[in-house]
Amino acid sequence: LKMSWACFYLPLRLLMAVCLCHSIRAPTSTFKSDLFNFYHSLILADGKETTVHLLKDIPKRYYFVLEEGRAPAPFTITVTPCDVPIEWSILRHKASASFLGKAARGDHDTQEISKSQKIPSTVSTIFNYKGNSVETYVGMSYYSALYMLEFLSTERDTHITVYLTTDTTSGHLYPELPLDPRIDIIGIGPTTVTLAWKHSPSVLQHRENIQYCLLVNEKHNYKSLCAAETAIRSSGMKVPPMLALSLSPYLLEPQQVMILSNSELSIINRASSGEVRQICVGTKNTYTVPSLSASTQYYFDVFVVNLLTNASAAYTGTFARTLEEPEPKMTELKDGKVIQVVLDGKKQKLNSLQYQARHKRIQFTFQPCRGQVQVHITKNGKTVASENISGLRYFSLKGNLLDTYLVQLRSTEQSNSSVKVQVSSHFHKPLFPLLPDSLKIKSFSKLRTCSSVTIAWLGTQQESKYCVYKKRIQDDQVWMELQSADRCAGPESRPRSEKVLCRYFHDTNLQRAVTTETIRGLDAGTLYLFDVYLMGPSGIPVRYYSKVVKTRKKC
Repeated sequence: LKMSWACFYLPLRLLMAVCLCHSIRAPTSTFKSDLFNFYHSLILADGKETTVHLLKDIPKRYYFVLEEGRAPAPFTITVTPCDVPIEWSILRHKASASFLGKAARGDHDTQEISKSQKIPSTVSTIFNYKGNSVETYVGMSYYSALYMLEFLSTERDTHITVYLTTDTTSGHLYPELPLDPRIDIIGIGPTTVTLAWKHSPSVLQHRENIQYCLLVNEKHNYKSLCAAETAIRSSGMKVPPMLALSLSPYLLEPQQVMILSNSELSIINRASSGEVRQICVGTKNTYTVPSLSASTQYYFDVFVVNLLTNASAAYTGTFARTLEEPEPKMTELKDGKVIQVVLDGKKQKLNSLQYQARHKRIQFTFQPCRGQVQVHITKNGKTVASENISGLRYFSLKGNLLDTYLVQLRSTEQSNSSVKVQVSSHFHKPLFPLLPDSLKIKSFSKLRTCSSVTIAWLGTQQESKYCVYKKRIQDDQVWMELQSADRCAGPESRPRSEKVLCRYFHDTNLQRAVTTETIRGLDAGTLYLFDVYLMGPSGIPVRYYSKVVKTRKKC
C-alpha cells in the first residue's frame, strides 16, 4: 500500500505512526506528483555527508523537514558528483497552516481526503542543476514545508555525496575557498612547473586541521577529489586512503609509488593510460612540481582538505605545457684522447659524444668508474652497438672514412656515476692496459691466520705493474665501501699507509699468469679491504674488484 500525502505533513515524531497511513491509498498521479511517495524516498541526515549510489535512469529521492516549532532558518545543500554529470533538483511542498494543524492533531478526516484527493498545498521546484561540478544551494527552510531532493544519472551507474546542514553557527564541514580560487602558474621548465594559489580562509583560522593537496595528470582537470579517486579506480588502480588522511602509512599497490620528503607526501598511481600524481604540501600555498616530462601538457588541481572531517574544496584547475628539453651539448671526441664523463643518475640525462672517423677501423674503449653505464653507439644514424657495461669494454667497428659516430651514455642507477671514454684508430698503441680474463681477487681461507691473509689475482702476457693496498674497515662499512669504490682512480688517490707493495709481473703462458701475495702484520679478528691496481705502459690504472677478508680471531 502506498502512503498518502497527509503522512508527510505530520511532524517527524508522528511519521512513526505508519498505521494511520497504511489505511489511506494515495491517488494515481503523474510522475511529478508521484515524486513524494514515501517508499521511494529516504530521510537526508542533517549535518552529515551522505554517499548516494545512483543507477542509470533510475531517480533517487531524499527529503527532510524541520523539527516542530523551529523558526525559519537558512539551510545549505552541497552535492558533489564523483564521476559523470548528473541531474538534481530541490522541490518544496508547502501545505496550508490549517491543514497541518489538523494533521498534527490527528483529527483530520482521512477518508474524506482519500475520496476528494485534494490537499491544500503547493509544489514548487526551487532549484535544479545538470553537470559534474560541485554545487551548493543556500535557502530558507520552513516548519510548514517538506523538501524533496531528486537525483538522476542518465549516462551510467555512479555515486555522489550530499551534505545538508541547518546549523550555520557551528562552522563549515567543507573548507572555504578564497574569493579568487584560481591557480597561478609562476614558472615553467622542461621538467618542472611552479604553482601558487591564494590561501583558504580556513587555513588562516584552523591551520593545524587544514592542508593543501595537489593532483597532477595528463588527461584533464578534476572538480573534486571524489571524481579523481573514481577516475583512478576506473583505470584499474587501487586508490589509497583520502589524501587528507594519507600521511598514515599503508600498503601500496605494485603500480603505486609513495615518496615522502620534507613533510611532503607524493603518491604516484601508474596505469597504461598515464599517471595521476597526488601531493600533499601542508599549508604552503606555492609548490614546484618536479620530475615532469618535457614538452608535455599537464593538468593541475589544488584541493584544500579538512583533516578532521575529510571534506575538501576544489580550487579552479589549470593546465600548462612543459618546455622542450634543450638539445644536449655535443662533445667532440678526438682520436686517442681519453675523457671522463660524469653521468647524472637522478635526472637520467643522456650524454652525447660525437666522432668523425679518419680511418676505416676504429675502437671505442669504455671504463665505468662507478656503477653501471648504458652505452649506445650509432654510425650515420644506425645503431651498431648497445650494451650495459660495468667493467672495461672495447668495441671494434668497421666503416668508411668520415663516418659519423654518435655515442650516448646514461647511468642505469639513481646515483651519479662516471665513465672514461676513448676512441682510437691506432690499435697497436692502446692506452688502456691489456686485461686478464677476470678482475676478481681470490683469497685462500685455509691460508688465513690471525695476522696474515693470502690473496691471488690473474695477470697477462704484457709486462705490467701491480700495486696492492689494504684498508681496515668495520662490519657496517662493507656495503658502502664496495658500492662507492671508484674503479678509475689510481693508487695516487690512496693514503700511503694503505700501500702494501708494488711489483711487475707477466707470463707468456696465460695458464701460469697468476700471482699470489701474503699480507702480514694484520690484527686478529679484523676485516680488511684489499685492492689491486693494474697499470699498463701508458700509466692508466685499472682497479680489480675489491676483496673483503677477515683474519682469524683465534689461532
